[in-house]
Order: sequence, then C-alpha cells, then structure tokens
Amino acid sequence: MNLPSFAIAAILTALLGAGITAAQSQTHQHPPLATASAAAPSPTAAVEMSDGEVRKVDKDAKKITLKHGPIKNLDMPAMTMVFQVRDLSLLDRANVGAKIKFTAEQREGAYVLTAIEASPGK
Repeated sequence: MNLPSFAIAAILTALLGAGITAAQSQTHQHPPLATASAAAPSPTAAVEMSDGEVRKVDKDAKKITLKHGPIKNLDMPAMTMVFQVRDLSLLDRANVGAKIKFTAEQREGAYVLTAIEASPGK
C-alpha cells in the first residue's frame, strides 16, 4: 500500500502527539527545589564549633589545611583537608601545629573557614 508522504507525516504526528500526552499524564510531580535562602542557615543560627589542628597556612592562596574531627553542620567525618579562607584575618590567627576550634561552611561549591579560636587548655 502506497500512502502519500503527507499522509505518513500526519499519522506519525498524531501517534507521537498521543505518546507525548500519555507520557506527560504518567509523570510524577517533583517538589519545588529549595531556594538558597531557604536551604542556608540564617547568619544568627549557631553552628557548633569543631576541633582541629592546623597543618599548613598558605597566605598567598588564602587556604588553611586542617586535620579535623567531625564537622556536624557539614555531615563530614574526621579527615585532613584544605579550606578556603575569605576573612583574611583568620590566616593571621592560625599557626601550624596549633589546636583550634573552628566553624566552616560550604559556599559556592567550596569549603570555607568562617571562624577560628584557640582550643581551650591546649
């Protein structure tokens, strides 16, 4: 059976359109994505400080390497890793070998130190 090409095109269009409509009616709805303001803790929210030891301070690169215990707010286990520093005064307060308490956040895909204090009694 020879169908004219416009008839074939019309049949394909009808079948594809019906398939898309059926597929759309079977999809499930995803909840809306959280906005950055809803997902990020407020600036006044208290973040528990974590324990760490300064392993390296790189002032030129604005980074500090810490051997740290668990970081609860980041759901991160103990490890040694590099943190970015945006508040440059933190670089002056970190001395290699010092035991510290610190807070960190994930910002724009990077782990950033937000506070450093000397660990009491150490």
